[in-house]
Amino acid sequence: MISVSDALDTLLDLVSPMAAETVPLRAAAGRVLAEPVSAKRDQPPFAASAMDGYALKSAEVEKDAMFKVIGESAAGHGFAGRVGAGQAVRIFTGAPVPEGADFVVIQEDISRSGNLITIADHPGTSTNIRPKGGDFQIGTTMDAPRVLGSADIALLAAMNIAQVPVRKQPTVALISTGDELVLPGDTPGPDQIIASNTFGLDALLTAAGARVRILPIARDTESDLRTGFELAQDADLIVTIGGASVGDHDLVAGVTETLGMSRAFYKVAMRPGKPLMAGTLGQSTMVGLPGNPVSAMVCGHIFILPMLRAMLGLGTDTPALLTAPLAHPVSENGPRQHYMRGRFDGQSVHVFDDQDSARLTLLAEANVLVVRPPKDGARATGERINYLPI
Repeated sequence: MISVSDALDTLLDLVSPMAAETVPLRAAAGRVLAEPVSAKRDQPPFAASAMDGYALKSAEVEKDAMFKVIGESAAGHGFAGRVGAGQAVRIFTGAPVPEGADFVVIQEDISRSGNLITIADHPGTSTNIRPKGGDFQIGTTMDAPRVLGSADIALLAAMNIAQVPVRKQPTVALISTGDELVLPGDTPGPDQIIASNTFGLDALLTAAGARVRILPIARDTESDLRTGFELAQDADLIVTIGGASVGDHDLVAGVTETLGMSRAFYKVAMRPGKPLMAGTLGQSTMVGLPGNPVSAMVCGHIFILPMLRAMLGLGTDTPALLTAPLAHPVSENGPRQHYMRGRFDGQSVHVFDDQDSARLTLLAEANVLVVRPPKDGARATGERINYLPI
């Protein structure tokens, strides 16, 4: 068995960043920017009014001053002339500030009679003008890598970037194994269960940016497993679920060996998730997860998500563990690193009493994995303990 940290280092060494591709702006949300992009224009592209009001010369702004209105500037329809002494232009939010003007008096501070206005109240010191390029300028750069959220997409649009360079999405093939499994919606036999791990991992990895393919369940025969691997051979990452242990019906290790897999390791000193294997199979990286539902999902968080981040060009740094006080005492830990389901309430962490790796209900209730190092001693109420949000 190897340690969790050694296993993770090995897995990250097995993968590399995907190539870049260019996609339309509307398809870039949620993708990872592959290289820096630069603005093609200033924003705003001209000095623009921040308020509805009247544009005039700042040197003439004082209470009770009078001006003649000579025109109007609206968004998309600027005033073509020049503002001279004693003159003003009616202006609206977002409209270009006309030449000669450098101050906008808000309309609430103005009284108007026909084409004459009077500053009826002290206008303050703000010019109410957004300077040209005040948000960004031509050449302003959006750095990479970054996961593009809605605000990023809006910024790219304002920069006039219609085509966006992003990392290709890693293709992940999920192969569930076992005679006991049926798909959700099917009618299980008296000795069968529903294949839940596949769909939990699908949701987890899809949310992380992967393109996930769920392959047919591989029954406990070498031929079925071979067929599954043949269907998955063009995937960047192949993840098997179940069959990775040493029982008579656990065939993944043997079949992958006959298919030429170069095994990197087998078994990790962790709980849950001990029977984990990994290596390379053809052009793909292969990870064999244990079949217990919680074990598979915990390994997805601890190992597969960091691998995907590396493949998406987001680096190999793993999320930092957080700490919080315990809500109650916990007993000493065993010889393996333990990822315990628990719940953080904003102040302290409650570790669930039952850590059975088949209890999905407890995983669904959990919002953290409490991380216990090997042979960690008993902890008292209030002691700070490490956890990973999930």
